[in-house]
Amino acid sequence: MRILVSGASGLIGSALVRHFRADRHDVVRLVRGESQRTEDEVSWDPEADRLAPADLEGFEAVVHLAGENVANARWTARQKAKIRDSRIRGTRLLSAALAGISRPPRVLASASAVGYYGGRGDEPLSEQSPAGSGFLADVCRDWEAATEPAAEAGIRVVRFRLGMVLAGRGGALARMLPGFRWGLGGRLGDGRQYVSWITLPDVVGAVDHLLRRDTLEGPVNLVAPNPVTNARFTRSLGRLLHRPTILPVPEIALRTLFGQMADELLLASIRAVPRQLLDSGYRFHDPELDSALRHVLKT
Repeated sequence: MRILVSGASGLIGSALVRHFRADRHDVVRLVRGESQRTEDEVSWDPEADRLAPADLEGFEAVVHLAGENVANARWTARQKAKIRDSRIRGTRLLSAALAGISRPPRVLASASAVGYYGGRGDEPLSEQSPAGSGFLADVCRDWEAATEPAAEAGIRVVRFRLGMVLAGRGGALARMLPGFRWGLGGRLGDGRQYVSWITLPDVVGAVDHLLRRDTLEGPVNLVAPNPVTNARFTRSLGRLLHRPTILPVPEIALRTLFGQMADELLLASIRAVPRQLLDSGYRFHDPELDSALRHVLKT
């Protein structure tokens, strides 16, 4: 296939580009600002609504990952606007441009997040579960809705809802490791909140699966089939690193440090299940947390 990838320099995007090229696909990166005008780059500027539709002709598939990292900075009003605009404005621009070209792709796989569901305790959350409430849930709902122009044009649109991605380098796990290695790791709050996780190899494998399965469309949870509580995650990581995990971080401390981000990213309980992936025959590389952590920390 000829595949266009936005957000190609990020943790997931760079892994996907390597994977697709190893499979001998023709991969083109959608890059911000002026490209180097090489054959493997197309430029765009979502903030200026600049994207030449002619540059999008001839792709069989598009994977859209671009967007501001939600954990990059405290959620001030300005940062929340940046998070929201980077996802919704860019997705709308890309979807509308794809809808208007003469040779649109067969499939658009556009990222979203399990934050769509909001904190829901121990309720199992499939793709049919309704949206929750809060800033992240609102952003995810509007982010997914921004793909509608492509869907209305007959493009198969898959909105994949990512959980916490575990990787040996980069992502949430990399930010946790220094504290855990110093013996300062501990559960967050009471630790009963569920964590929906997935390893980077399974993200890559699942996105490849989404592109190939013509029956898959709409929301798809990209999470491992066995979510765990934060307390369980903490114990597993500490045990693997041979470090104690006896210092819990109180909720009040998290809220003081991170504000609203603490409630929606660190303390919210989201027990998402990958029903669409499992029903469509995807086989996980890393379905269990302990073996998954061992795997990613070796890479």
